[in-house]
Amino acid sequence: MEINKEVFSTVHHLIERCKDGAKGYKTAAQDVEDKDLKELFMKYAVQRDSMITELQAELHKMGHTDDESSSLEGTVHRIWIDIKSAISSKDRKRILEECERGEDYAVKAFEEAREKELPGNLKQIVEQQYTDVKHAHDHIRALRDKARGEA
Repeated sequence: MEINKEVFSTVHHLIERCKDGAKGYKTAAQDVEDKDLKELFMKYAVQRDSMITELQAELHKMGHTDDESSSLEGTVHRIWIDIKSAISSKDRKRILEECERGEDYAVKAFEEAREKELPGNLKQIVEQQYTDVKHAHDHIRALRDKARGEA
């Protein structure tokens, strides 16, 4: 099945945002001391890796492959790098704020993708992944709000 450039570009953008999230959460999970956050961040890193695999499989079915060596978008990459700084401060609220900022970009990317005309199974996959990303975002935000109240 032939895939048009807009569909490929949309899926590629989602894959990039998922890669950003997976890297950010892996970094956070390795370095954060709070056991509950470590487990949560690993869960979300695995979730994003799974989403990448699912999106890449759909591209493959349509006769395309995603470029594994593609570069990170500078702004998003810097946001996830800021997690390192937040973690070194050991400030739970700040760590969660940085994670939420990264999640904001993922949610936005999925919201934009949902507005596109996506073929077949891809539309359902994007809808499900959007639900998962939005849930992760809202969970991180709730934890951040709780941390603010404790500060």
